[in-house]
This record gives sequence, structure tokens and C-alpha cells, in this order.
Amino acid sequence: MGFSIAIVGRPNVGKSTLFNRLIGGNKAIVDDVSGVTRDRIYGKSEWNGKKFSVIDTGGVVEKSIDVFELNIKKQVELALEESSAIIFTVDVTTGITDLDEYIARTLRKVKKPVFLVVNKVDNSDRFMAANEFWALGFEKMYTIASISGSGTGELLDDIAALILDDEEDISFLPKFAVIGQPNVGKSSFINNLLGEERNIVTPIAGTTRDSTHTRYNKFGKDFILIDTAGIRKKSKVHEDLEFYSVIRAIKSIEEADVCFLLVNAEDGIESQDMELFSLAIKRNKGLVILVNKWDLLEKSTNTAKEFETRIREKIAPFVDVPILFISALEKQRIFQALEIGLKVYENRTQIIKTSVLNDKMLEAIAKYPPPTYRNHLIKIKYITQIDKPYPVFAFFSNYPDQIKGAYKQFLENQLRNIFDFSGVPMRLLFKEK
Repeated sequence: MGFSIAIVGRPNVGKSTLFNRLIGGNKAIVDDVSGVTRDRIYGKSEWNGKKFSVIDTGGVVEKSIDVFELNIKKQVELALEESSAIIFTVDVTTGITDLDEYIARTLRKVKKPVFLVVNKVDNSDRFMAANEFWALGFEKMYTIASISGSGTGELLDDIAALILDDEEDISFLPKFAVIGQPNVGKSSFINNLLGEERNIVTPIAGTTRDSTHTRYNKFGKDFILIDTAGIRKKSKVHEDLEFYSVIRAIKSIEEADVCFLLVNAEDGIESQDMELFSLAIKRNKGLVILVNKWDLLEKSTNTAKEFETRIREKIAPFVDVPILFISALEKQRIFQALEIGLKVYENRTQIIKTSVLNDKMLEAIAKYPPPTYRNHLIKIKYITQIDKPYPVFAFFSNYPDQIKGAYKQFLENQLRNIFDFSGVPMRLLFKEK
């Protein structure tokens, strides 16, 4: 992940606003409801030519019985482990609270640079009031107003000064989005892959409200996992927050190269799953369908085959998609899912040599030429792959507009049969020559 800085602090001190200010976008959900930022969220920032990641954590709450707040405390501990440095955010309008002192005690034990940031300092009275926070015992203090950005320059200068020039660039790594309806097991899938509690896992629908990015670098595999907010059925999207989550999930699909679509074995593939499937295809993303909670189903001999057939009937005409039956909780076949995801990524990024493409495809076309148009022979003379992040092929013909849907499907099937494009939508263009 290179250099990363975690923003910690109790709820509602303005961590998410600061996060958005540092990354120059609105990626965290900002709302007045205490504890809205429930998961760690990653963003990218650049200052003085230095690139780094920013981690926004859920608010720390001590000795709370609330399931989220207890889990949030764990999240912060994880963020502290993962980050290179820490921004400890406090609120000038409330002064030092018991919770601030508790966090300060925790952070003083951490052998990492800590930047104490007093937020909401937007007038001279508040600037004077900020001096109280020297009592927390940190060497340096920054007074800022994250909503306007005032004072963040000095903070960023000092963060950038810590970063070595050779921090690793990971933008080239494959990106996998884990998508699906709420409570289908996305967080369990990711946590068991990573072997740590990466996300808060609770049975409450809509828990994961933001998409989170995690690097997986084990067993010779290196990629980024994007965990999307569970998409709720539209009738249930009452809160504004849920609306933002739907937008965020769509953004996560956009960011990904390959999407793992988790489907609940007990429900089968539903209209909501089909919407996600269509979204991924429209955006030309690779796809793997994972049927989760397979261990909970009573099975006869043909159950998997029948289930797979039903899925393929629903997703037609794009049926060249790997389908795997897993149990995220029991870790059944979850690592096999990774292998398949990486293969789909390879399929999506493969470049076929023009000479090979023409040899193979023109041979197939000669055996089964396109139907004639008004007694004219339609000839496909040449094929080339266009430079895109997903497979696009241009077919040059004397009558490109007269090549009909059924023959286009034949050409796509030939490309899929000759070269492996399993799990990958492709685009065919027809041009005159």
C-alpha cells in the first residue's frame, strides 16, 4: 500500500470531512448521525509530488456495549497497525473529553508519527481555545478547519516530508470488486480471504455502507479487493445514507477490473442480482458468479448442475461466465474463487496478435460466411483488436451495416471458442473497407 496515514478520533470531530479534504473528493459518507463511518475507507492523496493513502476510521468509543462501537474500536486498532503515521483529530468546540484522553494514552504508546489536529478552528477565539490541547502531550499541534481547508497545508507539508521517494506504486494491480445484496456474505468472504477482521461482520442489513480497498499480497498473488456497500432493494432505500451506498457500489464496479457477484444459494439469483450483473456488463467488467452459503442447502445429486443451469438461463445471452459454489463462512472454495478471478483478469487484459486473430477468425468465417445482402456477397476482409482495457474487436467489411445480430453472435462465439474470454464481456465493431 506504500505510505498510509490513518485518521483517528472520537465520533463527530470531523474526521470524514478532513478525509475528504485530504483526498479532494467526497468518498466518505458525511452525516450528523454519530458513528456513520462504520468501516475503514481508503483514499489517495498527493502533495508536493508525494503520493500516499489516507485511511478514515470509524469513531473510537471506549467501554461501549453498542455492537458497532465495540467493533469500531477494533477497526481503529487495525488501522493503527496498517498505517505509517496517524492523524489524531479533536474538536475545539468541545474541548478535551475523557475519550480524547483515552485515545491520546493509546496513541502515545504507538511507535509511529502522530499528528495532533485540532479541528473547527475558524476564528481567533477558537485559535486561543485550541491551546488547551497541548495538555494531551504531543510534540506538535495543527489548528485547522477541515470544512474550508484552512491550516491543512502545513499538515500536508509535514506528512509529505515523511514519505520516501521510492514508495511502491500499486495502481497497476488487478482490482476485484465484491458485489451483491446485503447479507449475502461479502464481508465474511473478504475477511476469510485475508485472515483478519477486515470489515465489521454483523447480521444487520446495510452494515457496510462504504466501499473499502484492501491489498491482498499472499501466496504469490497480489491484487486489490474492493468491498462494496450492500445494495438494498429500492423499496427499502429510505435513508439518504442508503442512496449514497448504491452510488458508491456503482462507483466500485467502475473502479474494478473483475467483479465477484455473490448470490445467496437459499434465494437463487434474484432481480437485484441481475441488476448488478447488468451493471457490470454495461461497464465491460470481468465477472465471476459465486453462489454463497452452499453448505446450508440440502443437496441431491444434480443440485449444483440444476442450479447452474437456472442461473445461465437467467443471465442469457452472456452465459460465458464462471460459476462457483462456495461457503464464505466455512472457507469452502474461496481460494479457488481467487484463482478464477485472476484467470478472468488475464482473459480481459489479453492482447491477441493481429496475424493470429486473422488466421483463426478468417478460417472460421470462410467455413460459415455471413448471409448475402440483396444477392451481394458480404466479405469480412480483416479483423483487429482495439487498444482498450477490455476486449474490443473491429471487423472490416464491404457491407458492415448488413451484418445482422445472429451472425454477430456467431463471431463472438468463435472468438470465445478460439481464445479464452470466459467471464469477460466483449464489444464487436463493424467498419467499412
